[in-house]
Amino acid sequence: MSAVTLHYIYDPLCGWCYGAKPLLHAARQVVPIQLHGGGMMTGNNRQGVSPQLRDYVMPHDRRIAEYTGQPFGEAYFEGLLRDHSAVFDSAPPTAAVLAAEQLEKRGLELLGRLQTAHYVEGRRIADNDVLLALAESIGFEPQAFETAFKQHLGSQTTAHIKDSRQWLAKVGGQGFPTLALEQGGHFTLLDISPWLGKPEAFAAWLSQTVAGSTQSSTPSALSCDVNGCAGPAIA
Repeated sequence: MSAVTLHYIYDPLCGWCYGAKPLLHAARQVVPIQLHGGGMMTGNNRQGVSPQLRDYVMPHDRRIAEYTGQPFGEAYFEGLLRDHSAVFDSAPPTAAVLAAEQLEKRGLELLGRLQTAHYVEGRRIADNDVLLALAESIGFEPQAFETAFKQHLGSQTTAHIKDSRQWLAKVGGQGFPTLALEQGGHFTLLDISPWLGKPEAFAAWLSQTVAGSTQSSTPSALSCDVNGCAGPAIA
């Protein structure tokens, strides 16, 4: 197992990545996971919350909930998505995940906490103070985390996102989430759509894949592209 790596190309504001959250937490019991934050909502794709944004994302979020069983809270639908002072920006939460990975190899754990904060609790995970509070809530020492987080903000996160986009092209992924299993320098793109909502079954299937008893698959159509979920970024 030590020679095998599961590459996970994600975005913290990708609804399908939130839908896949239980699968990744099951997968980490089978193989090591390397995180690649893709920067879906960065630069010109940053979005201020507006009625148009809310109307656009809600049908997709409800579809994700139906397919995956993941909960979406009223604090998100009726709170955050009506907070017109909020901005959706993938860079700060990606920097937080990088800091968590650097400090304690807990990037995936913090990512899961951020996803719940966003989609269930309706919290503004692009705000630095929210990110620091969430990291502290799962046991990170506040000063050490803040130092690492600030180090990753800016150029380091930008470079990481660029590298993640290169990984996406390298493994043949189309958007987020993309999962690719690396074994001996060979990459197998995984279709997780049959396993959404079935984390234990996914972990069992992944174990068989690592053992070489299953075939490679095509990427899932249930994903967010590099500009946003279910289509181009909203103007």
